[in-house]
Amino acid sequence: MIYEEMDFTDARNLRREAEKRLNEKHRKKAEKLKEADANKLLHELQVHQIELEMQNEELLQAYEKAEKALEKYTMLFDLSPMGYFSLDDEATICDLNFTGADMLGERRFSLLNANFKLFISEDSRPVFNEFFSKVYTSNAKESCEVLLGYDNKPLCRVYMEGVVTEDAQKCLLSVVDISKFSNV
Repeated sequence: MIYEEMDFTDARNLRREAEKRLNEKHRKKAEKLKEADANKLLHELQVHQIELEMQNEELLQAYEKAEKALEKYTMLFDLSPMGYFSLDDEATICDLNFTGADMLGERRFSLLNANFKLFISEDSRPVFNEFFSKVYTSNAKESCEVLLGYDNKPLCRVYMEGVVTEDAQKCLLSVVDISKFSNV
């Protein structure tokens, strides 16, 4: 609008025109702010996307390391030539490897929650009970030799070592078949 056409003496018209111009200025400023905000938001989203990509790469590397550790654990524990058992304080089998299951003549997963004492021959049970008691009371590595067997069926003579975990919840037991070296 051209100033010559306006009547500056009419207060209402003057006020209306001033408000109109002010609103126009605010609208233009708001559009510029919206554009700046949009650019800032776009920048933040792009930075966040790159951060997520970096975290994803790190997670993939951690996953690969975990897979390698699992493979190593499987080789060391599950496929070891020595029997490994984890027993609770009642001698219940919490975990075992394949060699341990073979020594007991059963399938691995059918032995979980079974009592290990059931697989110790009657003649060897007092030796095992004393050994097992010492493991929990001495807080040191203990060892013994016993004959594995059940239902009057001898399995094999074994040498075992046991130690209790720091929280005294589990007995970690390693068992080696020594039948070849003894008269059974």
